[in-house]
Amino acid sequence: MLDSWKRQRVTARRLLGRRRRVPRMRPGAAPGTLVAPEGVRPGPVRVRVMHYTDAAVSEADADGLDACLAALGRPGVTWINVDGLGRPDLLTALGDRLGLHPLSLEDVLNVPQRPKLEAYPDYLLIVLRMLRLAERVHEEQVSLFLGPTYVVTVQEQADWDVFEPVRERIRSGRGRIRQAGADHLAYALVDAVVDACFPVLEGLGERLDHLEDQALARRGAAGLPHIQALRHDLLTLRRAIWPMRDAVAGLLREESRLVTPETRVFLRDCHDHAVQALDVVETDRETTAAVMEIYLASQNQRLNEVMKVLTVIATLFIPLTFIASIYGMNFQHMPELGWRYGYPVALGLMALVATGLLAWFRHRGWW
Repeated sequence: MLDSWKRQRVTARRLLGRRRRVPRMRPGAAPGTLVAPEGVRPGPVRVRVMHYTDAAVSEADADGLDACLAALGRPGVTWINVDGLGRPDLLTALGDRLGLHPLSLEDVLNVPQRPKLEAYPDYLLIVLRMLRLAERVHEEQVSLFLGPTYVVTVQEQADWDVFEPVRERIRSGRGRIRQAGADHLAYALVDAVVDACFPVLEGLGERLDHLEDQALARRGAAGLPHIQALRHDLLTLRRAIWPMRDAVAGLLREESRLVTPETRVFLRDCHDHAVQALDVVETDRETTAAVMEIYLASQNQRLNEVMKVLTVIATLFIPLTFIASIYGMNFQHMPELGWRYGYPVALGLMALVATGLLAWFRHRGWW
């Protein structure tokens, strides 16, 4: 039993061993101070610039700030995507050229931030969390600056994102994205982040169904560490989706000239998707709690069955031990000591007592 408990603790550490990330606060630092997050080494980041109009699309990796901003003066929409947080100087220079407030740039680097919407006179800042499912749920912050003719996205890492379908729509000209302005591009990016939650929820739902089947099995129950890991992943989803829903709702309520009435119609649909995702998360969390209760109840039931068997065995041996102790005292004047049939009679008496007790247990429904 002790070894099994140790194995469960090791499994729990492996499944839940992620340190909870908190924003890196710098006591005494001036507001708007830009410092690379803890664990991120200063170094090159990938910057991709995509400029498009109704008639043409250009896309290239930028080497420096001038290449990033070269397309801003031309007609059309410019999307600047920065992968990585190892160049605070680049973000500072980009913020100076675009008029981005230092506090908003600080939110970009001070990860993780709660998903939110902040309105500034000339732009909007939207902070979201991208999610993907591998062995565990992985999350990454993406910050989006929406200006009159540009969108700037800043991601924590460069190894993955959920924006490739949006890039394909821009390249192929599908939909109305190339006929609309920067606000529609911002909607498409936010919608991609929200829709990426559904494959994660589907994968966790399959795991939940499997754990529920195991918990209901007669001879097996779901491991407590796996249930707790699933509960932790659902909590991560809830922390990401709940404020993200509020951020999309804020875009709908925000009376900004940067968001056109045509785009607000699409934002309503995006808000509905966020609400649906949150409903699925809440349902799965309740189901996970029910699976936990089923698991604990099954454990208690198996323990009760074991204790019942042990109690029956102990009850059977109590009278047998009494009989054996009487005839094992070896007093000199015990009348049965010299009896020829004393030994088989004693064994027969024990067998009769045991059989009678088993029959009585069966009659009472205890066995």
